[in-house]
Amino acid sequence: MDGQEEAFKEEAYELLTELETSLLELEENPHDMEQIGRVFRAMHTIKGSGGMFGFDAIADFTHNVETVFDMVRGGELQVTKDLVNLTLSARDHIKTLLDGEGDKDLETQIIASLQALLPAADPKEETVPGGIGKDISKSAPDAPSPLLTYTIRFCPALDIFANGTNPITLLDELREMGECIVTPHTENLPLLDDMDPESCYIFWDILLTTDQGENAIRDVFIFVEDECDLSIECVDNDQGSNVDELNGDKLGEILVKRGDLSNETLGKALEEQNLLGEILVKEKAVSQASVCSALAEQAVVKKQIERRREAVHTTSIRVAAGKLDHLVDLVGELVTVQARLSQKASTVNDSDLVSIAEDVEMLVSGLRDNAMSMRMLQIGTTFSTFKRLVRDLSNDLGKQMELTTSGEETELDKTVIEKLKDPLVHIIRNSIDHGIEMPEARKAAGKEATGTVHLSAEHAGGNVLIRISDNGKGLDPAVIRAKAMEKGLIPPDVDFTDKEVNNLIFAPGFSTASQVSDLSGRGVGMDVVKRSIEELGGSVDLNSQKGDGTAITLKLPLTLAIIEGLLVTLGRGYYIFPLTSVEECVELPRDETGKKSGLLNIRGEMVPYIGLREEYGIEEERPELEHVVIMETNEKRVGFVVDSVVGSQQAVIKKMGNAFNNAPDISGATILGNGAVALIIDVNKILDLRF
Repeated sequence: MDGQEEAFKEEAYELLTELETSLLELEENPHDMEQIGRVFRAMHTIKGSGGMFGFDAIADFTHNVETVFDMVRGGELQVTKDLVNLTLSARDHIKTLLDGEGDKDLETQIIASLQALLPAADPKEETVPGGIGKDISKSAPDAPSPLLTYTIRFCPALDIFANGTNPITLLDELREMGECIVTPHTENLPLLDDMDPESCYIFWDILLTTDQGENAIRDVFIFVEDECDLSIECVDNDQGSNVDELNGDKLGEILVKRGDLSNETLGKALEEQNLLGEILVKEKAVSQASVCSALAEQAVVKKQIERRREAVHTTSIRVAAGKLDHLVDLVGELVTVQARLSQKASTVNDSDLVSIAEDVEMLVSGLRDNAMSMRMLQIGTTFSTFKRLVRDLSNDLGKQMELTTSGEETELDKTVIEKLKDPLVHIIRNSIDHGIEMPEARKAAGKEATGTVHLSAEHAGGNVLIRISDNGKGLDPAVIRAKAMEKGLIPPDVDFTDKEVNNLIFAPGFSTASQVSDLSGRGVGMDVVKRSIEELGGSVDLNSQKGDGTAITLKLPLTLAIIEGLLVTLGRGYYIFPLTSVEECVELPRDETGKKSGLLNIRGEMVPYIGLREEYGIEEERPELEHVVIMETNEKRVGFVVDSVVGSQQAVIKKMGNAFNNAPDISGATILGNGAVALIIDVNKILDLRF
């Protein structure tokens, strides 16, 4: 496949993701013209690009859906649940075509179902062989029309009410066309005794930013054009100009252009030093409403100019993920070389070399941060993909569900995000299948019929916390305890807390489902979730209250490429702990020396510890004073005995070879400035192996 075809497929996958999001939002707001336009443009772009690069099957099929949504845009067809369902099916079929698969019978069925939704066809319309509707390929734009700002003065006749016209409905129609600011002019209102309730004394200035053009605006007033004074002027028509040279009209220029003010009066007012608007109102040259309307126009035009400047100055390029990964690898090597240079400079009595090493360290630090930021993606893109999952599962199970999100702007390394999707799918499926009750059961429990699954993300130091919570029935410790004893996971005579019992759902093969279904019952799921998160260097925390729902919190590192670690020694070897989990370092009491495990009293709290010398069988001479690194993992404090603590160390993570397949508690390695190799310890794996 050549580069152009690959670029088309990459763009098409992104458009399909956007299309799915737009369709789900459109299902909730069927009259949202912006979402309708997004669906149409996505289909049109896929069709046009597909035909250009030889993906004719995709272009031909997509044309059918595009035609339907062109009719929706034109008001000839309404958005219904059936239409959304069919379009989602069409979206899935396009994806299979991109993957080189595709079911021809399914394609024919989708086209027939779309055709069944259409009104009777007009015989004069051109049709495309094998498709539906008219050929809009020549008339449909490749991109949305530019947003333009119009100033509209609508002065209805005094007797406009006589024919049943309500000016407010006309203003509401304008509001539906885009961003709209309406300023009423009330200076012609008579005193109450002189007022005729059947007369219209008010006129309006409207600022409308829209992509629909002047003719569409005039169509709003088509039935009252003989009963009003109407002026429409585009005040933002410098689309071809250099945006850096655009500033917009000043207040006085706007008022003169509208005819509200003469040049002579403007000149006299400018001779004073006060604000122009205040002067003109004080001199009764113009009304307060005219000044407010002109200022609103000025603000809107400036806003449009700033939008264009941002669009021009903010550019981006598409880079293959492999190239980005290679860049990060090179930066990692550079970090290692820089550490060697700094260590060498510290041992040589040369001020010039020390200065150069410090400059290199500063530049490498900036390059590292910049390279890592390129790998960071907002988690919101991943969150949005689960709306479809929740929608489809709730329909299959007959439950009423909604997915809410927060913290979508939180950024996480792309590698972490890619590996996070499957665990999140498992958790959400469990929440829907096991957690959320049927509507009747929820009502009987005094809850809303619609259940909620909430996804949230937030930064916490060098980690990201992702929380999946639901307002379902929660976990029942009694049921879990009985099932665990039945499977021999816990002895019947040991008293466990409810939290400890609930955590048994992460045990391999554990399931409380009474029967196997498409979603659950096979005991595969939550143990995979825990293992996958721990492989990412994270941890899982579960909180549940019977009747009040369940919350699962995933604690994940920001990146898997470079971590901040605590460098320690054991014998002649170097080891690194992830610094984000380290709480403190204390001295090991001499009477505890040589023990493989034990308990330490740290400020009144008993903390278990593990002797890593004994764990790894290190026989070199033991130092006189050993240290304990206290870490927090899975809400538990655990100590690890080491020979000495060197200090913080930036670790560029290297994958381990096959020789370390039997060392699951080592997650990777890094090269230190002196050329030595330091092994990165996986704390969770050590605890799993020991407890």
